[in-house]
Amino acid sequence: MRWTRAAGRGLLVLLIVLTGYVTAGVQAREPGTGGRGPLTLATAGDLTGYLGPLLEGWNRDHPGERITLVELPDSTDESRAQMVTDLSGAGRGRFDVLNIDVNWTSEFAAAGWIRPLERDRFPLGTFLPPVVDTATYDGRLYAVPYVTNAGLLLYRKDILDKEGLAPPRTWAELERYAETVAPKYGLEGYAGQFLPYEGLTVNAAEAVYSAGGTILGDEGARVTVDSAAAREGIGFLVRGVREGWIPREALTYKEEESKQAFQDGRLLFLRNWPYAYVAASERGSRVAGRVGAVPLPGPDGPATSVLGGSNLAVSSHARHAETAERLLAYLTSERVQRQVLTRGALPPVRADLYRDPGLIRRFPYLPTLRKSVLAAAPRPKSARYDQVSLVVQAVVHHAMTGQQTPEAAVRRLARELDALTR
Repeated sequence: MRWTRAAGRGLLVLLIVLTGYVTAGVQAREPGTGGRGPLTLATAGDLTGYLGPLLEGWNRDHPGERITLVELPDSTDESRAQMVTDLSGAGRGRFDVLNIDVNWTSEFAAAGWIRPLERDRFPLGTFLPPVVDTATYDGRLYAVPYVTNAGLLLYRKDILDKEGLAPPRTWAELERYAETVAPKYGLEGYAGQFLPYEGLTVNAAEAVYSAGGTILGDEGARVTVDSAAAREGIGFLVRGVREGWIPREALTYKEEESKQAFQDGRLLFLRNWPYAYVAASERGSRVAGRVGAVPLPGPDGPATSVLGGSNLAVSSHARHAETAERLLAYLTSERVQRQVLTRGALPPVRADLYRDPGLIRRFPYLPTLRKSVLAAAPRPKSARYDQVSLVVQAVVHHAMTGQQTPEAAVRRLARELDALTR
């Protein structure tokens, strides 16, 4: 999921939220009336405009169970803040169904803000297996996977072809090409999302996981980050900035800034989500037709990506729980999941779509993405995930800016995370 923001739309939606959704026709009401009826679905901003038409299809077929779409800001942090405000109210929340970042499931479930769901109501067996884990907490299903994601390494295929090089499979190869090949063509070497925000948590977790480490265990009850693997993973990122094959400008990058740098022809390698491949390959991109995508490299081979994406959850205050669960089944059906990809350019959770020849011709990165998702891992599960993420961002950014060694950063991470779990 992207953490960018369309400021004008975000301010407009915030005004709607604060004035009680007068324009959307949504009123505060008593929760839990059960059965079937109209609902409100809250989501972060729909950057590709695909979700409205999908819901129009539902509304056309279910006139007595119409869905009102409320778009919150594109920023993950701001969307979460508005959802939490709504969900933690005194039983009069306005949102019935929520499209939540995969990492909020544990937090929202632990707080009692979303309902547990019956597994047999949803086709979980047809999904890519790792995505189901993101929707569970304490052994129960609290959401239904809707969109998945895994990081990919985008690279300048034309340049590596000229050099007679295959895409890097290891960190050592990535470093060598970023140091030696990129300057020959006037390019920077490698970038990810290194501004201290959720994207840096993702990049740091991927580095730690790929080196064989973890950050938390036992649903967030145990801190496991103090390890040689974590020092190796964070050291990889720190070394890149210190040696210059990660440009210092990348310390200001979120998804969009890093995508634009690659799309403008300024980078040899980029870690980003699949949407960046689509954008870089479109007409108008300076690198269109010259882009490749492979799994992220790790110390000795393909890395462990962090799972991205979103899950659909039913608020504990939902007016019509039966309709809410039927809507979740509709949005995860094969037909709608196909449209999530073709209209929204978002990776679906249905496994069979990744083998569809027609879709692969249109989205050639699908087989690579499937491999990355199957090998991916969720971010640290915790009922206090927002605070865990803030700690990871701050500590890793200090290390990447040279204020701490990787060894000191890992010790600090362990100390501050341990304080959160007590």
